[in-house]
Amino acid sequence: MISHLIRTTARHRALLITLLLAGCSGGEAPSPAAETGVKPADNGSSSTIYADALAVDSRLAADYERDTSRRPDEVLAFFGVEPGMVVLDMFSGGGYYSEVIAHVVGDGGHVDAHSNEAYLGFVGEEFNARHADGRLPNVSVLMAENNEIELESERYDAIIMVLSYHDLYYDDVDSGWAKFDVPALHAELYDGLKPGGILGIVDHQAEDGAPAETGNTVHRIDARIVIDELTEAGFELVDQSDLLRNAEDDYTKNVFDPEVRGSTDRFVLRFTKPK
Repeated sequence: MISHLIRTTARHRALLITLLLAGCSGGEAPSPAAETGVKPADNGSSSTIYADALAVDSRLAADYERDTSRRPDEVLAFFGVEPGMVVLDMFSGGGYYSEVIAHVVGDGGHVDAHSNEAYLGFVGEEFNARHADGRLPNVSVLMAENNEIELESERYDAIIMVLSYHDLYYDDVDSGWAKFDVPALHAELYDGLKPGGILGIVDHQAEDGAPAETGNTVHRIDARIVIDELTEAGFELVDQSDLLRNAEDDYTKNVFDPEVRGSTDRFVLRFTKPK
């Protein structure tokens, strides 16, 4: 049952645990669309399936408090995640997005919630509470350490990375976070996504022109870097949304600083793998 989720070799510590569980300038940042010619999304009200996913009364209590600032219903509607899809929630953390996605894709869909030992140490008991006692029967937990993930070719209709792309440039061996081979991960994501599939990215905006290594300091990244890297990897930028933008954010502050935590300027990008 789990062999279809990841190709594993003896050298990989990647563990795939299938739990039959229902699974980081004070001015406004430049719009990627302005430079690429991509038309911004029309951020109208979410359709019923997305609103209903947030209204499920079995969600963890803390999740409802996060919804206002994260707006996952609108984000997933923008990405085009739909019932019946197979979705990879890359660096799923405590599983907040994994659960919402699970309710959107429904019984006919599936979510692989990726994590690693470093993330588990950061999120604490939330992960266990999320995935305990068969809560999410259409979610499987995919444990794979940095540079050790191998995805089944063309398995996913969508791959989602929320507030984690900057971590590709994080480097802290002492905490168990090995430095990524970024092009290799891009190639793995590209191979794992179906032709025409969605790659959705949400992350904290850095100062315009900041280097990628900002992900290792204030846990931010310039949207332009993400666009350039993923375009180079073969993905196409389809659209971008301003629904999580905040022109009052101070890009010099670490995203965990109490003054900005939960209210950072965040970009939302939708890519696709060409058919």
